[in-house]
Amino acid sequence: MTKSRSDGLDRREFLRRGAATGVGLGLLPLAAAAGAVPEEPRVRRRVRLGRTGLTISDVSFGSSRLRGDERLVHHALERGIDYFDTAESYTGGRSEETLGKALAGKREKVVLVSKVKCERDSSRDELMRALEGSLRRLRTDRVEVYLNHAVNDPERLRNDEWAEFASRARAQGKIRFTGMSGHGGRLVECLDEALDRDLVDVILVAYNFGQDPAFYQRFTQRFDFVARQPDLPRVLARAKQKDVGVVAMKTLMGGRLNDLRPYEGGGATYAQAAFRWVLSGPHVDALVVSMRSVAEIDEYLGASGWRRPDVADLALLARYVERNGERQCRYGCADCAGACPQGVPIPEVLRTGMYARDQGDLELARADYARLGTDASACLSCTARPCAGACPNGLRLERLVEDAHRIVRS
Repeated sequence: MTKSRSDGLDRREFLRRGAATGVGLGLLPLAAAAGAVPEEPRVRRRVRLGRTGLTISDVSFGSSRLRGDERLVHHALERGIDYFDTAESYTGGRSEETLGKALAGKREKVVLVSKVKCERDSSRDELMRALEGSLRRLRTDRVEVYLNHAVNDPERLRNDEWAEFASRARAQGKIRFTGMSGHGGRLVECLDEALDRDLVDVILVAYNFGQDPAFYQRFTQRFDFVARQPDLPRVLARAKQKDVGVVAMKTLMGGRLNDLRPYEGGGATYAQAAFRWVLSGPHVDALVVSMRSVAEIDEYLGASGWRRPDVADLALLARYVERNGERQCRYGCADCAGACPQGVPIPEVLRTGMYARDQGDLELARADYARLGTDASACLSCTARPCAGACPNGLRLERLVEDAHRIVRS
């Protein structure tokens, strides 16, 4: 790596300089780097995934949006990506089916991860049937890692059927390692439970610069926000101490489209800056991100290999918060979850609205919205507005929930 990658700059000094140079001057547009020679996008660093002993690409392929485009998988492989994350629920099973077709003849070159929800009352037989369905769609006899999906209730981790299922699946060679994924408001509590009970070899967690207290501490006069889940670094450090592999997701803090292109330049694109922040810290081995195009794959791999952030990154990330903070729901908050007497699941509704409005994926938004059980139709005729003021970040929930409902149902 070149000196422009701030090889000698630690995280604390990066924050200090960025605050002084970028934010203090009003977050001026980044200057283009003179004479920079473009590097071919590819994986530039491979990492050990905790006690699994697996070695994987530091920037890896999330397939939550994958719907039949095998070309994307082939391009990722050509660029050196070898960790593919999916789930039985992604795109109604098409994600797993696409990976199965695309990886035919290449199975030994990759690490496959899939997921299923083990609920409080799930049985070992139900879990085995789900795993076998995933294996059929993936056209393989095993996955390297199998995760309990989207855990936000510690009681789900106390279901002993999961351990019995996992033991049987391991003995049959259908899985090698297990773990959990999560991004809800009780994530820290669930991670502590999983670590206490030694249930995880790998964890997949929402983690981004917006969840780091140090990020906001530098901008208290400019941003009236607080980091959600400030205890998350503590529990991630605990996972590392137990040699549990840590993979980050939701690293783009919502990934709102097209806000920052005029300000991207000599440092990085917004996505690259956000990834470099995550990969430069001590808590994460690798990250997965949904890759929807060849151009996205090449852009995202621009962050591979970085061990320390660039000074210019902070100004770009701070501008993102400044522009989006008043309308962006925070991962890991959920303080508004019980605010609606009609039972509208406000955080989940806002998430589907983000998929549709901010990320341009109406199909995913509609599929997730259909699974909610209770939608936000009651909000259209609500005059009491009990959710007003329920957001600790000052979001106008009464407007945002109604807007999300209209967009997804349009």
